[in-house]
Amino acid sequence: MNAKRLVIAGRVQGVGYRVWMMQKATALGLSGWVRNRADGKVEALIAGDMAAVEELSRACRRGPRHAEVSSIDEEMADPPEELGFHLVG
Repeated sequence: MNAKRLVIAGRVQGVGYRVWMMQKATALGLSGWVRNRADGKVEALIAGDMAAVEELSRACRRGPRHAEVSSIDEEMADPPEELGFHLVG
């Protein structure tokens, strides 16, 4: 299982980003989580088939309709301990 940690900056809180990401991740069969950070960014762990991880990573650059993504920091990570994709916090 391949996994990435993403930290997404821009106008990404209050625009439905987490719910949008959970729906996309679930549709792609990915596991992990997504949460808002106190600094206004969104952080996520996405894990699964490499093609699906990359597809979601690319989609996150656009985000949902009202989001404005300015940057994404990505790094390889350890996969989550549990299956399924969850909203945290």
